[in-house]
Amino acid sequence: MTQVNDIVMIYFEDDPVGFARVEDISPDIKKDWYHIKLLMLQIPLQNITWILKGDYIEGAEFTMNGNRMRLEKVVAPEEPDKTDPGETPEEEKEKPSKPGKVISFTDRKKNNNL
Repeated sequence: MTQVNDIVMIYFEDDPVGFARVEDISPDIKKDWYHIKLLMLQIPLQNITWILKGDYIEGAEFTMNGNRMRLEKVVAPEEPDKTDPGETPEEEKEKPSKPGKVISFTDRKKNNNL
């Protein structure tokens, strides 16, 4: 369910055209319709208010000026687990690390001037 502070992707004719943050959702005079205030995440920032049915806010397709539109809630991907499923964090710390190779810029400069 889309709520205030959610990020939504706006689709125009099945093509994504931008992101917006839901600033407010308030009921309209008509039953099952809402005023949804969106902060367009673009330069310059812009506030817009659309009057939409609840189904449209939840992702159902609607038309605006004869063009197909759709809102889709954006869900951030989960971060991958940093540990190997078969390892405990202590085992990971005990692994010897490979020493890095140090390159001396001074020595490299001397060799290039020859």
